[in-house]
Amino acid sequence: MYVFNIHANLPITFMKITHTDIFRYSIKMEPFAIATGTMYYAQNVFIRIHTSAGIYGVGECSAFPFITGETQETCLAMAKDFAQLLKGKDALDIQGRLKELDDFTARNPTAKSAFDMALHDIAAKASDQPLYQFLGGTKRSIETDITIGIGTPHEMAEQALKYQQDGAHILKIKLGKKVAEDLERIEEIRRAVKPEMELRIDANQGWSFIDAVYALQSMKDMKIEFCEQPMRTWYDDHLPELCEKSPIAIMADESCYHHYDAERLIKTKSCHSINIKFAKSGGIMEAKKIHDLAEEAGIPCMIGSMLESRLALTANLHFAYANPNILFFDLDTCIMGQLEDPVVGGVIYNGFFLDVNDDIGIGADVEESFLKNCDHWRV
Repeated sequence: MYVFNIHANLPITFMKITHTDIFRYSIKMEPFAIATGTMYYAQNVFIRIHTSAGIYGVGECSAFPFITGETQETCLAMAKDFAQLLKGKDALDIQGRLKELDDFTARNPTAKSAFDMALHDIAAKASDQPLYQFLGGTKRSIETDITIGIGTPHEMAEQALKYQQDGAHILKIKLGKKVAEDLERIEEIRRAVKPEMELRIDANQGWSFIDAVYALQSMKDMKIEFCEQPMRTWYDDHLPELCEKSPIAIMADESCYHHYDAERLIKTKSCHSINIKFAKSGGIMEAKKIHDLAEEAGIPCMIGSMLESRLALTANLHFAYANPNILFFDLDTCIMGQLEDPVVGGVIYNGFFLDVNDDIGIGADVEESFLKNCDHWRV
């Protein structure tokens, strides 16, 4: 059970939320295609929750309507409601504040995740610790994969070679279109890269059950580490059979939003691993519940992302440090085509290995010069 017990260790026992700044945080990027659509901007929202102690917490969420049903506009609208709801309340009672958000509205996990992140940032800053230490973690070596969006087989193989030359060891390959073309894509990539290159595939719900069985059985000799979310979530009842028929391990992504989903997937033997994303879970607190259930069942997890900037990616890294059952890392969004980096501090990339300085809290913020050009609301 994930319990915050910070009050007894802090000189400040109550920290009133005075106001929240909300920003339309759009980041230009190269077009990125997956099975469900193409993105041209990271359509994000950035917030700062201010407190009576002069401490503020930062949070970011990345709207991905193809997956969560939330857009940047809906996240902005919900953020204004959330900010009003939390105003005057104790920022250190994270569980209480997040319960209020859940009681106020069903779902909307993407918008909620920004507030969860900012509240954790405040609590870690108040305890004078980096977030990963506040969460009970220690640093370890973490290497991200790098994602190849859907294109022609030749284009994707060329991109794979480029990443290999850049020093990548793990490629995540987007599939989920026509199965015959997907097989061509993976075959050409496997021929192009060195044999020891680790390949992961992500169909983003693009296949039917029959297509998934055919595709995965056809790829049995391609040395694929796992296949992420092969089918639409309404085919989840077919996942146990797919796990039996597939020579490639199955990772649940869109099939797992919260710990109730994780419990269901585990009980029905519907996956071999789970991808945790703050934008699906609603943030750190619910992500921790998913992690712990999976760890107890012996099911490894991945920490993933939508199209977040380095700010939210830094929070993801802190979470990975604090949760040892996170064995796979998909923290590449800000290095795979974002054309702007407005973040100050935060995660450091040494090739495809990640690190962070031991600044208190999340240890990242957004440049004021960038925010001046963003739509802004204060609640």
